[in-house]
Amino acid sequence: MENSQQSPTAALSGQVLFYSNPQPLSAEKHGGLGLKNIEKPFAFLGKAHAVPVTVTEFAIAATSYPIIFVGADKTPIAAMGIRQDENLFVVDGNVDVDFYVPAFARRYPFVFANDPQQERMLLCVDRDAPMVSNKPDIPFFENGEPTEYTNNAMAFCQEFERQRRGTNDFVKVIDELGLFVERSANYQPRDAEGNDTGPPQTIAQYWAIDEDKLRALPEAKLAELARNGILGACNAHSMSLLNWSRVINRAMRTQAPESAPQPQGGAGGPALQN
Repeated sequence: MENSQQSPTAALSGQVLFYSNPQPLSAEKHGGLGLKNIEKPFAFLGKAHAVPVTVTEFAIAATSYPIIFVGADKTPIAAMGIRQDENLFVVDGNVDVDFYVPAFARRYPFVFANDPQQERMLLCVDRDAPMVSNKPDIPFFENGEPTEYTNNAMAFCQEFERQRRGTNDFVKVIDELGLFVERSANYQPRDAEGNDTGPPQTIAQYWAIDEDKLRALPEAKLAELARNGILGACNAHSMSLLNWSRVINRAMRTQAPESAPQPQGGAGGPALQN
């Protein structure tokens, strides 16, 4: 990985969720910038209903959200909402304190970007991020050198990149073992008396790890997966799917009172199926 003082004119490639104007961080261009404390630090996360997570986060993220695999690449994400552009766990620009914030979001406004000309990664900052300021509380540079905060941000992004590559390897192993199956999350709307108020609704279609296929693997392979941590991650993913009820209940509470069914736990709770 390259250090933070790179040419600001380097050509970059790739687009990343949240980032509108990533620029290679340099003392020449960003010497007077830094971060300021703002009241709504996670406002940018409020319109992300699906946030990527790395395999090392599965265990802790599973205590908060369903972890599912999406797209042709089977990217693991934390399902933080069921509607596009709505994160149910961000309230007034802050994440509910009882829930985990994925590293993908915690690294913002920093990110590594590809410099295809030099075949390297550059530490970038989203210049349009609301917490980036020319009157900072925490400067990026002092006397032309990265501050301790900037060095820590680089280390965090380096570790994230390492975990991201490890996650790709994890997905490849699961795919090669044929353990992925297509699943959907559905629920049956009901009124306060428990009567159906409409047809079942599908809120998500995704890839999941088939527990039966996993258990059917030879003992030697299961032991190998246990030793390298893959089995534990698979179990965390499976347990995380129980959080669909939590996500659906939070979604229902955001609807108009006259149209929302009763939350789960009352007579009108949704019948959830995975």
